[in-house]
Amino acid sequence: MTDLLIHSMSEFADIILGCLTAADAREIVEVGAEFGGMSQHLADHAGQRGGKLTSIDPAPKPAFLDWVATADHVRHLAQPSLEAMPGLADVDAWVIDGDHNYYTVAHELAIADQLSRRDGKPLLAFLHDVSWPCARRDTYYAPDRIPAEWCQPYSFEGGMTLDSADLIPGRGFRGGGQFAAALHEGGPRNGVLTAVEDFLASAHEEGRALSFAFVPAVFGLGVVFASDAPWSAAVTDLLRPFHDNPLLTRMEENRLRNYLAVIDWQDRTNAEAQKAA
Repeated sequence: MTDLLIHSMSEFADIILGCLTAADAREIVEVGAEFGGMSQHLADHAGQRGGKLTSIDPAPKPAFLDWVATADHVRHLAQPSLEAMPGLADVDAWVIDGDHNYYTVAHELAIADQLSRRDGKPLLAFLHDVSWPCARRDTYYAPDRIPAEWCQPYSFEGGMTLDSADLIPGRGFRGGGQFAAALHEGGPRNGVLTAVEDFLASAHEEGRALSFAFVPAVFGLGVVFASDAPWSAAVTDLLRPFHDNPLLTRMEENRLRNYLAVIDWQDRTNAEAQKAA
């Protein structure tokens, strides 16, 4: 049933590539490749402008590895993002879709910001999963890599629903052993959007000019960018029609409720089959 749920960052390709073009971004870093759908768009963009794509993913899907083995102007770093990112330089744009939890995203943004300032590059970062279910709830592909003081209590078994802040055993959106989710939604240091908001608040306290745009569709796209960049007005114009759009918000909730209904139907069918057996 997973093919019923569009989930890839590549669904935002037109928006992201438009912003990259407006910013004349050539050196691009991607965190989280999965199958490489978005990677190919980013590589084409970078290659056409004489740049390159650096893709960071410690365990991408075989389809990505097959593609990157033959791809020009693409470098793959098979490391966790927080290990690989500090060694980079002269990055024009960051496309972040890795481990969706507060600790990882907060530190990814901090590193990207530090490197951008060091290298004189205005910050431009695209972040996936800033909407439900990860906006206010951590998920962990590898919870053992998260320091204990940053890690929420979690479960690999419980499911997430729109109408409960707590995980529900055997119901709802869940990882099937591939990822864990925090037991409870909300609160400090919990979720991708919370990490983004805390990063922005800290930057604003320092008197720094950063803007944030939020596209409330396909699990949410967030764009953090320097308000004083020479391309800032062009990027703002591209993002304005999508930012916090109420129609997109209603459509996304409807999409999620329909998919959660499909999961419930699938769970009931499997339970009935097991009972009959």
